[in-house]
Amino acid sequence: MRPRLLAAAGAAGLLAAGALAVPAQAQDNAQLSVLHGVPGLTVDVYVNGERTLDDFEPGDLAGPLDLPAGTYSVAITAADAADDSEPAIGPVDLPLEGGVNYTAAAHLDESGSPTATLFTNDTSPTAAGEGRLTVRHTAAAPAVDVLAGGSAVISGLANPDEEVLNLPAGTVSAAVAAAGTTDPVLGPADVPVTEGVNTIVYAWGSLEDDNLALATQTIEGLHSSPSGVPAGEAGLADQGAPTGLIALGGLAVLGAAALLAARTVTARASARR
Repeated sequence: MRPRLLAAAGAAGLLAAGALAVPAQAQDNAQLSVLHGVPGLTVDVYVNGERTLDDFEPGDLAGPLDLPAGTYSVAITAADAADDSEPAIGPVDLPLEGGVNYTAAAHLDESGSPTATLFTNDTSPTAAGEGRLTVRHTAAAPAVDVLAGGSAVISGLANPDEEVLNLPAGTVSAAVAAAGTTDPVLGPADVPVTEGVNTIVYAWGSLEDDNLALATQTIEGLHSSPSGVPAGEAGLADQGAPTGLIALGGLAVLGAAALLAARTVTARASARR
């Protein structure tokens, strides 16, 4: 399976039709992105019984979209299933609170079984001159260490956990290795840490099947006031991509668990940055 860089445009386009609705109060809404991190499985995503994503492919990231606060029932089926009566994942209930930013990842658990995880994204202000790096393990793999410069900056990260680092803006060369080792199973790769941005990296896929990949997502607009002066090279960390690549898979994912049903959503606003 080829790794995909998530440039939300393609996947978000799948949701565009449902997103164009009556404006809602942004502060009353939740923001939701969906990551698909299950290798080799093209899926449809049903929300509250309605198909809201069609032919969602591994490595894709959709959203973010504004949704009214509430609980959404999400089921993930094989592509072109007649309905959601025989889901591959779920149904799972996703409770979304107003004013909170989420990513639902469809991914593999450590043993390789499909699952879904709802992550809450840290949108608190970053310090002047700093960015945020969030690393999520959503791959069928044991616990991992994240290495920068050959040394572990995150140790023993297990599926489906995450670690959040606030770092000086710059570029970090990062790699992922089995916990307690320094032999990379992913990377090394240069990861930009941008001031006022939360870069979320997912490790997803399967170690046994040799298809581990990274996906990244970015959440912008987290600058503190006043904005700081960009720093030089960051000494720690790693992250990866959709808006780059998403994942530590779970690297999260992958995720593909939750999008809105146009009929059940009464008010939506364009996603805030």
